[in-house]
Amino acid sequence: MKLLDGGVDHGGSLGRAKALFPNAVLPYVDLSTGINPHSYPLFDLPATSLCRLPEAARGRELTEIAANTYGAPSAGNVVAAPGTQILLPRVASLVRPGKALVLGPTYAEHARAAATAGHEVAGVRDFAAMADADLAIIVNPNNPDGRIVERDRLLVLAAALRAKGGLLVVDEAFMDVGPREHSLAGDVAQGGIVVLRSFGKFFGLAGLRLGFALADAPTAERLGMQFGPWAVAGPALEYGIRALADLDWQDAMRASLADAAARLDALFGRFGVPVAGGTTLFRYLSLPDAGALFSALGESGILLRHFSDRPHVLRAGLPGSEEEWRRLESALADWTSRREDRSKGSKQ
Repeated sequence: MKLLDGGVDHGGSLGRAKALFPNAVLPYVDLSTGINPHSYPLFDLPATSLCRLPEAARGRELTEIAANTYGAPSAGNVVAAPGTQILLPRVASLVRPGKALVLGPTYAEHARAAATAGHEVAGVRDFAAMADADLAIIVNPNNPDGRIVERDRLLVLAAALRAKGGLLVVDEAFMDVGPREHSLAGDVAQGGIVVLRSFGKFFGLAGLRLGFALADAPTAERLGMQFGPWAVAGPALEYGIRALADLDWQDAMRASLADAAARLDALFGRFGVPVAGGTTLFRYLSLPDAGALFSALGESGILLRHFSDRPHVLRAGLPGSEEEWRRLESALADWTSRREDRSKGSKQ
């Protein structure tokens, strides 16, 4: 099986950064993930969230709020889990082993999870080819290029798969900052559709490990039975309930992230780095000397996401402070200066 995201390496590993750039300027500015650097405000947790097993009533409250926020038909269509990562192989196992197609290039873990579930996995770039799948997996908006597949096209594909007992899985990890009119969250009751939603990325609380699967009620019940009681830890319940209900914070954060993404585009543009796509949580860069830029910024302690199978591609998250913005600007200026010096030298 060919992995679809450059192997098993992911962004956000400071251990890997230290191995690659042992002499880098510290502290690292980690722009290698698509996690919001401005997290939902932290608050004091009730002691019971740590000292007692989670109450079933709090779990139901979480799924009710998640259904409302994401646009699912009801809480009965929502399964809460300790992160979407743990959901991937379980969702892939909802259909018997067959042909799994992943619309790529994209996040590698979907292919790995489908293979773990016994499927024969391949990546395709042509959306029309997805109809040949028993299990079709689409990331929407896509990671790392931000590609959007329109809701109408997804529904046509879902109907074709449903007619033959197949399943469409749409990973909407970044739909909090995407065009929500193309979400399938409100369509899952039709059956043959599972939508995955990640809590940690938009709310900047990835360490909580909280995610959701949205599906028709029988499928949601089947998934929920696999987790049993207490699947979501008490602290994650408390943060999920409060943050998902805080629509004012969400609206303000979307506007703030859009401003930051525009600022990042302008900064890269000043130094001749083209932005080819992305979302407001990450920008997608495509340039011939992407590897050189990755290394130069890494030595300056600025970590981007590089893809070994696509050496011309980089993904950049958002700086989280004015000091991080300053360091990125300085590192880009140094890289540009050295590149210009090399260019002059080659012409002499």
